[in-house]
Amino acid sequence: MTDILSDSEARLYTDPAEYVDSDHPAVIAFAREHAPDVLGAREKVAALYKAVRDGIRYNPYVKMTVPETFRASSVAAAGNGYCVGKAALYAAACRVHGIPARVGFADVRNHLTTPKLRESMGTDLFTWHGFTQVHVDGDWRKATPTFNASLCEKLGVHPLDFDGREDALLHQFDGAGRMFMRYEVDHGAFHDVPAKFLMREMARVYSKMTSEDLSARDMELEAQGG
Repeated sequence: MTDILSDSEARLYTDPAEYVDSDHPAVIAFAREHAPDVLGAREKVAALYKAVRDGIRYNPYVKMTVPETFRASSVAAAGNGYCVGKAALYAAACRVHGIPARVGFADVRNHLTTPKLRESMGTDLFTWHGFTQVHVDGDWRKATPTFNASLCEKLGVHPLDFDGREDALLHQFDGAGRMFMRYEVDHGAFHDVPAKFLMREMARVYSKMTSEDLSARDMELEAQGG
């Protein structure tokens, strides 16, 4: 079943936003570097997905109470980010190429994590986990560019691949076939990141993480016992 966008919807999801800032020079450069104009739309979304997944390292220890954590251009400049920032960058890079894209959110249990991260969070529920929806070949496709391949290797799971044809939303099972992740609540899709709300929500749900300086922590080192 196709989902044809109206003209206003197409403009909404290709225009720049405050956090999905597809008009920022850093985002434009990132999008042009990793997806040349000669590629078709499906090839572009696949190439940009991999560039965000592996070129921007997953970092859950960013400061979740500052706006730049959620801004695509800031994530591109930093070279690392957590799920929402990486989803914003992927959406912004697609918009550079005129491909409609938006950010989606869901609460996820049994997420890719480490014992140290779980202890800091105080829960195994990742609230308002961010992913991206891209509109290609007449349909919305969901893709999660969060976890870079090197981190997945250390955690014993295969990285999620996305070719623009099927959703790439979660690691449902680990490498041994055990249940690994489960989406609990779908919060819907947005033109831009609701950053002010998320900053308050992160402080409310993860008070320990947001009240301490965890910037020296590295999830990949933790995953390999460091």
